[in-house]
Amino acid sequence: MLPGARTASAGPVPPSGIRATFANAWPGTPRDRKGGRLRRPTIADIARRAGVTKAAVSFALNGQPGVSAATRRRILAIAEEIGFQPNSAARALSDGRAGAFGLIVDRPAKLLGIEPYFMQLISGIQAELAASRVTLLFTVAEDQDAEIAMYRSWWAQRRVDGVFLVDLRVDDRRVPVLEELAMPAVVIGTPRASGSLPAVWQDDRAATETVVSYLAGLGHRRIGRVTGVPRYWHTKIRTDAFYEITASAGLEAVIAEADYTSEYGARATRALLAGAAPPTAIVYDNDVMAIAGLGEAHRMGAGVPGDLSIVAWDDSVLCELVHPALTALRRDIAAAGAEAARRLTRAAAGASVGDWQEAAPVLTVRDSTGKPRD
Repeated sequence: MLPGARTASAGPVPPSGIRATFANAWPGTPRDRKGGRLRRPTIADIARRAGVTKAAVSFALNGQPGVSAATRRRILAIAEEIGFQPNSAARALSDGRAGAFGLIVDRPAKLLGIEPYFMQLISGIQAELAASRVTLLFTVAEDQDAEIAMYRSWWAQRRVDGVFLVDLRVDDRRVPVLEELAMPAVVIGTPRASGSLPAVWQDDRAATETVVSYLAGLGHRRIGRVTGVPRYWHTKIRTDAFYEITASAGLEAVIAEADYTSEYGARATRALLAGAAPPTAIVYDNDVMAIAGLGEAHRMGAGVPGDLSIVAWDDSVLCELVHPALTALRRDIAAAGAEAARRLTRAAAGASVGDWQEAAPVLTVRDSTGKPRD
C-alpha cells in the first residue's frame, strides 16, 4: 500500500498487543461488560462522563451552537482522552460530510509500488489532509468504466466529499461525469481538458523546451524520446512539443512509445539504439524508464554519456543512486499534491476554486549527459 493512504476495503483486525497499547494510551477507553475487551467509544460515553445530554455532545463535536464554551472544551477534552472518533457514516447522515476524499488510479498496482511520482504526490496530499483529519480513500481501477462506476457509487453512498482526478486522457469521459454529478473534484493535469473542474498543472511544453534546448546546446542533433502512455494528455502535450521544438531548431527527432514500466523502457531503448541512425540522447517520460534505459544501453555496449546522453522526467532519489547519476527535471510533486488537497477542501466547502500552475521544473544536470562524440 502506498504511504499515507488506505484502500477501499477494510483492513485486518489489529492483534491484541495493539489493542493493549491503545488501552494504555487512553485509560478511560470504554470496555464491554464481558471482561475487559475494548469497544469503540461512543457519544453516550462522552455524555455520561461530562454529565450532559448526547445532543450537547453532538453540538460540541460538530462546532454547532447550543453549549457554552466551557462545556464544549470539557467535551472535546473527554473525547480526546477516550480516543473517540466520529463514525463516518453517521456524520454523513447528520451533516452530509464523509470526512474523506477519493483517489482512483487506473494503472497497474505493481507500477504504483515502484514509481516515485505517485508516492510523492500522495504524500503531499496526505500531509495536507492530515491537519484537518480528512482521510484519503485510495484504490485502483481496471479501466475507465470501473473508475466511473466507483465515482457514482462513492457519491451516492456519501463515501467521499470529493475526488482527485489524475492521468487525464484525450477525450476523457470522467470529466463530464463528475460535472454531471456536481461532485467536487480537482484535476491534477492540464486545464486544456479539465472542463469546469479546477486543475493543478505543470507546463509540459515549457519543460520539454528546457530539455531539448539543453541537449541541443551540448551539440546533440538527433534526439530520441521514450514516452509514457500515449492516451494521456500530458504525453500528447510533450510529444507535440517535442516534434515542434526539434523541428524549429533543425534537429532530428525519433520517438518510441512505452508505458512508464521498466520493461517497456528497456524495450523502447533497445529499439531506438538498434536503428540505422541511433539517437545520441534520449529523454524518458519518467525516472523508472530512464533507469531501465541506462541498463539496456550498458548491455548493448553504449557508454553513458560518451555514446548516449540520458535525461529523466520527474527527478527522484533513484536518479542519484544509479551510475552514472541521471540528469533529470526536478519539480516539487509533493507541493502540487498539497495544493490539490487545499483546493479540493475549498471546493468541497462550496467555494469557487480556480486553476493553479506549478513552478517551472528545474533541470538538474548530473553525469548521464555530455557532448556527443564527434
